[in-house]
Parts: sequence; C-alpha cells; structure tokens
Amino acid sequence: MQKLLKNILTSRVYEAAVETPLEESPVLSRALNNRVLIKREDMQPVFSFKLRGAYNKIAHLDENERQNGVITASAGNHAQGVAFAARQLGVKATIVMPVTTPAIKVAAVERLGGRIVLHGDNYSEAAERCSELVEESGEIFIHPFDDELVIAGQGTVADELLRQSAGKMDVVFVPVGGGGLIAGMAAYLKQLCPEIRVIGVEPVDSDAMARSLEAGKRIKLESVGIFADGVAVREVGRLTFDICRKYVDGIVRVDVDEICSGIKSAYQATRTIVEPAGALALAGLKKYVRETGVVGKTLVAINSGANMNFDRLRYVAERTMIGEKQEALFAVSIPEVPGALRRFCRELVGDRNITEFNYRLADREKAHIFVGISIRDENERHEFSKKLGEHGFISHDLTENELAKTHIRHMVGGKSPHAKGERLFRFWFPERPGALARFLETMGAGWNISLFHYRTQGSDFGRVLIGLEISESQDQALKHFLDNLGYRYVEETGNEAYHLFL
Repeated sequence: MQKLLKNILTSRVYEAAVETPLEESPVLSRALNNRVLIKREDMQPVFSFKLRGAYNKIAHLDENERQNGVITASAGNHAQGVAFAARQLGVKATIVMPVTTPAIKVAAVERLGGRIVLHGDNYSEAAERCSELVEESGEIFIHPFDDELVIAGQGTVADELLRQSAGKMDVVFVPVGGGGLIAGMAAYLKQLCPEIRVIGVEPVDSDAMARSLEAGKRIKLESVGIFADGVAVREVGRLTFDICRKYVDGIVRVDVDEICSGIKSAYQATRTIVEPAGALALAGLKKYVRETGVVGKTLVAINSGANMNFDRLRYVAERTMIGEKQEALFAVSIPEVPGALRRFCRELVGDRNITEFNYRLADREKAHIFVGISIRDENERHEFSKKLGEHGFISHDLTENELAKTHIRHMVGGKSPHAKGERLFRFWFPERPGALARFLETMGAGWNISLFHYRTQGSDFGRVLIGLEISESQDQALKHFLDNLGYRYVEETGNEAYHLFL
C-alpha cells in the first residue's frame, strides 16, 4: 500500500490530464437535504477520468517498450485515453474495438491517431483478438484497470478531492466497472482520512464487484447489462478486488431507470449530459439518501465520463420519470360498457397527471388500458394500485416490468387470433449490419415470426422483441438454436404484459 500511495503522489498524469473542479450543486443539495458535491471528471480532454491511468502507465514505459508501441482492447473511454496519451508521448497505439462500437467512438479514437482494429461483437471477443496481436507484434498491453500504475493514475482523483474539500467529506460515491478508479481512490482516502466512507455504485445487471465482495472471491458474471457500457465488465481485476476488499465500505446497485434519473440530475446540476456510466455515482448517491434517510452530510459523486451518444437521449428521457419514482405504469382491465373509461379517469386518476394512455378493445366484455400515472413517491404508487382493487378494477403494476417499458408501450394493434403456439423472446442484437440476417439464417426453416419490434437506442446493442410460432415437439430444436445463436435473450412468454396486450 505504501508503494501505491507513492505511485499516486508521484503520478505523471498532469502532463496530459487536468485537475478537474469539485462543484457544489445547490439544486441537488436542497432536494436531498445534504450538501452534494460533484467531481467533474467529464471535463478531462477526453471527457473521462480514463486518461489519468492510461497516461500514467504509458509515461512509465522505458524507451525499448515505447518503440514497440502500445495496444489495448476497449469500446469506450479507455480507448480514447490510451490514444490521447500515446499521441502526447509520441508512441504508436493500436486499439482493438468490437465491430458493434458506435461510429462516434471509432471516429474519436481515429482523430487521436490510434490505429483501429475492429473485431467481434463484444468486448470479450475484441480482448481475445488483442491478446493474439500482443503475441504477434510485441506491443505493450495497457490494461484498462488491473495494473498498479493505472490504479495509481486513477487514484489522483482522491488526492484532488482531499485538497479541494479540505477533507470535509462524509461519503464519496464512485462508479465501478473493473475497479481501477475505486481501488485507487479508496486506498488513498482510507490511508489519509479513514473516517470518509467510500461507496461503489454498479448497475444491477453488471455487479461483478458487489457479488465478489459478498462472496469473498472474484465472481465472473455469465452476462452483463449493456446500458451502462462503460462499466460492463464480467470480472473485476485481481489487484482491484484485493484493494476494494480492504477499503471499500459498500456497494449500491442501481437499475436502468435510476441511472437515467442520474443523467437528468447531472444535467440539472452541471448542464452537461453525462454517459450512463458517468451518471452511476450520482444515481447511487440519490438511492443511498433515499434508503438511509441521511441528512446534513457532505456527499460527493464522481461524474466519470460524458462520452454520450446523442441517439440515446430519447431512451433516457423515457425512463427518467420512473427512475425518479415520479411515474408508475399500470395495466388496468375495465368493463366494456359505456362510462367505464370516464369512471376510471374521474374516480381513480383524479387530479393526477396521465403521462401515457394506450387503449385497445380486448373483447365485448372488457378492455385493457396501458396507463402511466404521475406520482410523488413509491407510497403513492402502491396506494393507487390498492385503490384500483378496492374499486373493482383488475390491475397489474408494470412499473418494474422491462418488457412493458422497453417494447409494449410503443406497440399497437393488440392480439392476433391467428398466432398459434407463439413463444415470445427479448433479444440483444449487436448493432451491426447482418445481425438480423444471421438470426434468420440460423433459425429453423419451419418457424414463423409472428411478432417483431425494434427501436434503436444508440448503444452497441439493439433491443429486439420477437414472437415465434413453434410447436411443442420443436422445443429441443429451439433450445439448440438459442444456445448456438450467441445473442443474449430472455423468454417473455409468461409475462403478464404480453398476455394482456399482445
């Protein structure tokens, strides 16, 4: 640990990186009844803290190593950090990126002088190709997080925090992917100010560090969520895990809706649109306050990056209200009689705002309504659900139903009487030409697609909803097809929202 502290204090990051400001947010401080400070790592030259660790590592290479050049695998901020650092130091850099990487990120690395190698549909496949190239070329691999000098470079964020706040902080919230940032920061803060709590924040579907700390050993996830792609890591580092096990006080998990709320809060506080991973810390801070009831403390969130694809903003806006616990979604069955809809709106909705309303005749006995309602908090959501039952309406709370939020709210037309033996699946297709063609070519020739829905969301993967007409005798063939396809999927045939609306 003394070596790590020395590496942090003697880091060479400021040859390329800048000391970013620590800003107080009056708006969030008032709303949360705590003093909220935001560390603006989104203001780095590459709009992310990743430059610190990448530059510190490359700057410490000797002349022979520099002549060989550097290489890394990344689809995001680490790629830009390595490319920027290598250009500053006159070192050639190769960046291996998945084919699915958005064009904006590829272009950013190319502008910085990095040589791009596109390979595979995901980070794992790109990393495998990177390992092969290291063997072939002798280039020095720059690890995105599990390296002493990379960790030390990221740890300089904590050094700045202590100086800028005079150590007057109660809790610091740090986004967690592979663990490089939180390892460097936690080691530094706990050595100098052990009373400051260090809390990591992870997406619920990319929580490798949380699971590892709970198990007392590194856990490798079978799959990771794709929304906060900057922290989508299946396994945390060996070095980072050892440090976090000693110095991190806890992990807060947040879902997609809460991350979207964090993006909105960051915009309100700084007028900057941060990427999903960049909003993690603020999302975790808000959830921590909500669940613990803490007041009057000084809380710090690390805005870790602002490399946001503009196309994703529509999706973020749709999910923000639910993430702030200001909107609830319900499926309500009403009798198909004159005045039923008017009664629902007058007696139950009352003076609440309706945020969304979808209606489809189901049969001559009843109709199903997909409705969004403005609420003040979670208690009002549960009270509204209870009130529906008291008034004789059959309802389903869909606020946490991913199928309903991602697909059904955008679909029209209702049920088809012609779909026989339909099975429903949600897929994550890589956003590249040929993804759908590969699906169709691999699929059984006798299966019919009975439903299809896709909306671009500006990320590396598209969310696709597909209905397939398949007989029970073909269950084994279906399983074989899904296992060999290689796309992440979830079956939704039993989902209540599907049965009500599709």
